[in-house]
Amino acid sequence: MAEITAASVKELRESTGAGMMDCKKALVDTDGDFEAAKDLLREKGLGKAAKKADRLASEGLVNVFVDPSLKIATVSEINAETDFVAKNEGFINLTKDTTAHIQTTNVETTEELMKTTINGTVFEEYFATKVATIGENLVVRRFATLKAGANGVVNGYVHSNGRVGVLIAANCDSEKTAAAAGEFIRNLCMHAAAMKPSFLSYTELDAEFVEKETVGIKADIEKENEELKRLQKPLKRMPLFVSRVQLTDAVLEDAKAEMQAELKAQGKPEQIWDKIIPGQIDRFIADNTQLDQQYTLLSQFYVMDDKKTIAQVVEEKAKELGGKIELVGYVRFELGEGLEKKACDFASEVAEQLK
Repeated sequence: MAEITAASVKELRESTGAGMMDCKKALVDTDGDFEAAKDLLREKGLGKAAKKADRLASEGLVNVFVDPSLKIATVSEINAETDFVAKNEGFINLTKDTTAHIQTTNVETTEELMKTTINGTVFEEYFATKVATIGENLVVRRFATLKAGANGVVNGYVHSNGRVGVLIAANCDSEKTAAAAGEFIRNLCMHAAAMKPSFLSYTELDAEFVEKETVGIKADIEKENEELKRLQKPLKRMPLFVSRVQLTDAVLEDAKAEMQAELKAQGKPEQIWDKIIPGQIDRFIADNTQLDQQYTLLSQFYVMDDKKTIAQVVEEKAKELGGKIELVGYVRFELGEGLEKKACDFASEVAEQLK
């Protein structure tokens, strides 16, 4: 009997895309004959993945699995080649089972995931079998898990079309507050699904990014004002800044001083300034944080109350519950982000299949 080396198993696996154990068994069954082993795998339908592996998988589903305890939640994106497969019951079940498995095994990378065991089978082999059964290239593209510590809560939301999934985690002052905040956190996830913030807070924005976007935002406003001027409509005010990152204590103190001077010029009694200025400061911050409102969750105006930012809504909810809530984790997956789907007409697709 021929010796089956690790190198030959690896070569067959790379050539066929079949699972490692399937490759080893095929080589054993064919007495080490490489080509015969490839034929055997194709006959069993386990070599299909290799032929499809070079075809871009940019469709598929985003799935969210939230543990009933609201202490841990996982979001995953599993890609397929066509949106038709995304409606396949087998594929839908695969995404659900995989997401739950990721959470249970606590893996952090796809490499770790492939080495785990699911239903008594190495995950890599299990997944290859699903590829062969479904008949398209499938890819576990990415996943993330958020955990809530003591007095914490995490919740998630996946849109009905399975193309957007969001997780948000919060720290609270007590388990009572955390338990009561669960549904509220889910509502914030729904907001994020619709409004597409990229970051949780302005503190995550890179200084170079802010500087670049400042130029872009001001250029956009200048262009809009040219059209507004042509239409003889009121022009948009040019902001001094675009992010809270730029609003230092000195900047805010200068703004406050100008507000006080204006109130004095208007003859407003000094004893009522403290009631007027906080609102004006809030307006000043809102007018000068356009970048944050676009890219960061906490600075966006809440879709269910567009007069308040998410940060303000969180603060109000905490007071309502008699405790404290601080958002500390945020993940948003949108299907196919960063992937460029290959354009291919029907004739080319048929020709490719015949190769």
